[in-house]
Parts: sequence; structure tokens; C-alpha cells
Amino acid sequence: MNPEQIVKTFNVKTNIPFSDKTEDPSVIDISGRINIQFSEELDMSTVPDGIKLYKVKPDGTQQDVDVKINVDENSPSVLYINKSEAISEGEEYKLSVTRKVKSVNGTSLNEDFVNYFVVDYSFNLESEGIPDLNNERNLILCISDLHLGANDSYAELTKNREALVNFLEQVKNSPNVKELVIAGDLIDEWFIPMHLDTFNGKTQRDFTKAVASNNKSVMDAFNNIIKEGKVKLTYVPGNHDLLINSEDIQSILPGISEARDVRGLGAYTPSDFPEVIIEHGHRYNFYCAPDYSNRALTQTDTILPPGYFFTRMATSSVIQGRPKLDVTFPPVNKNELGEVQFLYFLYWNVWKGLITDFPVNQGLDEKVINTQIDGFTDYYAINDVLPYQNSEDDYIDVNLYKGIVETWDERQDKNLVNVKIPTDEAVLKGAFASHLDDQSHVQFFKNPDSDKKIVIFGHSHEARVITSFNEKQEKQVYVNSGTWVDLNKCTMTFVAIIPPQGEDLSLTFVNLYQYSPSGDIKKLKSEALQI
Repeated sequence: MNPEQIVKTFNVKTNIPFSDKTEDPSVIDISGRINIQFSEELDMSTVPDGIKLYKVKPDGTQQDVDVKINVDENSPSVLYINKSEAISEGEEYKLSVTRKVKSVNGTSLNEDFVNYFVVDYSFNLESEGIPDLNNERNLILCISDLHLGANDSYAELTKNREALVNFLEQVKNSPNVKELVIAGDLIDEWFIPMHLDTFNGKTQRDFTKAVASNNKSVMDAFNNIIKEGKVKLTYVPGNHDLLINSEDIQSILPGISEARDVRGLGAYTPSDFPEVIIEHGHRYNFYCAPDYSNRALTQTDTILPPGYFFTRMATSSVIQGRPKLDVTFPPVNKNELGEVQFLYFLYWNVWKGLITDFPVNQGLDEKVINTQIDGFTDYYAINDVLPYQNSEDDYIDVNLYKGIVETWDERQDKNLVNVKIPTDEAVLKGAFASHLDDQSHVQFFKNPDSDKKIVIFGHSHEARVITSFNEKQEKQVYVNSGTWVDLNKCTMTFVAIIPPQGEDLSLTFVNLYQYSPSGDIKKLKSEALQI
């Protein structure tokens, strides 16, 4: 092609995230400037009529903002707006660049450029507070998966303990925090080496108090929040503390609010925020939800799920340095004995994968898992939870959790699961964090009986934010609050919900942050939506 025949395209881009939907604006900070970069030098006489900034009001109307547009001294094709001079925190705006803007060569854009954005609040937990919140208490914070243990030789949170105490102290002193929610796994009754007696010959109450004693600085910080009474502290059960009852919790955190439904489960909705639900998430997990299949064996009301036994093995594997796998799995093959047997075959495959990923020095047949908890009084071998196949008739059976596959639907009913999860999906995907993420949509966002627009889970230790839209094109936000355990790749994370600040504002911000040992707070993700 002859170079003279090439037609240059006049285009524009900005340095802020792009969104052409008013219902899904990008989120920016107040600091710095908005750069508007063109592919050619501009005819500046066309800028005043061609570039506009509008404030988007809650009713959808747009108000023209008187804004100064500057030329970058190093590049005449770059214009900029100083954010602090033109925009305010908590507001939504529309940046419009129309075809009225022309280059010095007379070319114009092929189509108008529109970018919707909102301005996030300058978040902090300092005693001075967030300036634009005017010392009002309306922030809802959520943490989860602290996994406080009774012994630092194997507990998952030791190095981060001091940072957690500092965080809680800042929460207490912040003039803007209204609530702090602990979304499960506060106390860890599962992450204990296989050979140990969980309660050391004592009771669950004694164990709970031992955890509190081992984490005295953390408990003191929580209790200071409760005693001062300015910040509501709420506890929701997780799977690692699903046996810890209300009396246990109140014995170490007297006066804390608790959100419970059936034993081992709970969900919390703030009283003035019905569109929000916070729970741990293990309710929807085949391996971690309260299970009832061992009651005939223990002759008790046990609810301990199979994930407990895996965690005991995994703890020993970690303590042993994840040794090389040195076991031979007894063969289990797919048979032709029906759907239930196929599901047990899938169940065996999942267990085989977990044991392979977390091998231990002990063999499959050694009775090394010391239980003494929730009706279990024996020592168990790994093979007691690993399905096996009868060589005579190919029937796949299991010693512990007999009937766990057949009773999954009944188990979901007892555990108040709103939308049933198919058994094959539950067995195969239960070990994946993405399956928990999916349940925010299945159980709430896609459920016509649900009015929730913000769902917060913990459990997976994978902090993330995922957005979606319902049939009415209303935005929905799912957040996983992550964890505070020492060795997690992304740790010390928390969620902040910032409701609209005033009658003329309608945006709720849902932000995911990471705390640091130095007290610095890093924003990982921010979303804004209409409630």
C-alpha cells in the first residue's frame, strides 16, 4: 500500500479505567489527574464545546460540571483535569468527548467517547477519620479465617498476630466504623496434628479458653471493642469452629453478637442493610458443611464433616514438611452398579487427590488420627475415610461417612441451603474456591427469592471481588474476605462496605483491602453499586 493512501484514525483514551455503563462505573481515587490523550495534536478552539464533565445524579439526570481543562506542557496532544479541583468523593461522573473535538488537521473522532466513573472515599482507620464521612459511624467491616490456635507450634496465625491486634485497635478508635463482622473460622478446632488429642483430655470449653489464652492480645483487642460499645462486633460460625457453641464464644468474648441458624452455621444481615448477607460459606461445601451420616456410628448428634479428617492429615503433612508420597492406594475402579456407586467413585478420586497433595509419613492403615471430639472416641486410619472396593462384587464402600452421598439432598435441607447443589457437582467441585464463588450467584443473585445485592463469604482464603448483573441490569457484588493466616500468599485482608453519604448520594462502595504489619492499608479492589 502506498503510504500516502494510509488514513490516520483520530482517537482518544484516558488514564482511568473505562466503563460505558452508568450502572457499572469504574472506580477511581481522588488524587492525581485525569489524562485525556489524543492521537494527534488538538485544535484547542474545539475543546470547550467538545469535552464535558457531568455529575450523574441518583435519578439519572446529569449536571454540567464547570471544569478547567489543561494542556500537558510536555505533550500538546494530552489534556488533563486535576481531580481535586473538579470532582468529589462518593459521586458519579460522566466524561464526554464528542466529535466536535478536532485535530489541527481537521479530523474528528469516529464516534463520541463516554466514560462513567465514581470517586472512592479516601479510606483510612485513623482516629481522625475519613474527611468526607464527617465522623459518622456507618462503615461495615468484615474479616474472616483468623484460625486462632491453642499452640503456636502448629497454629496458622502467629506472625500476623501483632498486626491483627493493631488492626483491631484502629477499628476501635476509628470514628467511622459502625460494625465489624467475623465471618467464621475465628477459632481453629481442625488444624491440629493427627496424633494429638484436640482437647488434651479436657473439654471443648477448656480448649476454647486455651485458644483465648494463647492469643490473649487478640482477645483483649476484641473485648475492648465490645466493652467500649461504639462498634458492634458480630461472630458467624465457620467450619473450623462449627462445634464451638454460643456458650463457648461468650466465655471468651462476653457480649459479642452472634449470627447462628442451624448448629454449626450462621448468616448475618446488618439491620439497616437488608441487601447484604455475610456468612462463612461452608454451608455449600460437601466436605465442610455439617454432616449427619455418622450418628449411627457415634450414637451422638455429631455433625463433624469429612473435611475435619482431611485437615488433621493436612496439618501433619505441613508439620512434616510435605514428605514424598510413599503409599500405594488400593485399586478402586468405576463399576456398573448405578449412579450412587459412580458418585462414590468420584468421592474416592477426590480423596486420593487430597492425600496425594498432602502426604504424611504414616501409612494408610495406621490408626494415627486421635479424635476425642464430637462423639468420635477412637483412633482412625486414613483408610477409614478413604472409600474402598470389594473385590468380589466391585461394590464401593466406606467405613466413616456411610451414606454421605445418598443423603446430600437431605443434608442440604437440614443446613438450610436455598438452592440445591447437585451431588456430582458438590463431590467434584467442593475442593475448589471457584465453586464457593459460584454459590454467591446460585444461592442469592440468581435466586428469585433473594433480595441480596452484596454477598460476602470467607472459607476459601482467596480474597477476590466478582461483579455481575441481574435480569433488571442491577449490579451485584460478591466478595471473598480472604484470611489472616501467616503463610497465605495474600493475607491480612478485609472488606469495607461504605453506604451512601447523604440524601443526594446513592452509591454504596464495596472495597477489598489488605492490611500490613506497618499499619499501611492497600486497596486491592473497589466496586460501586446502587442499593
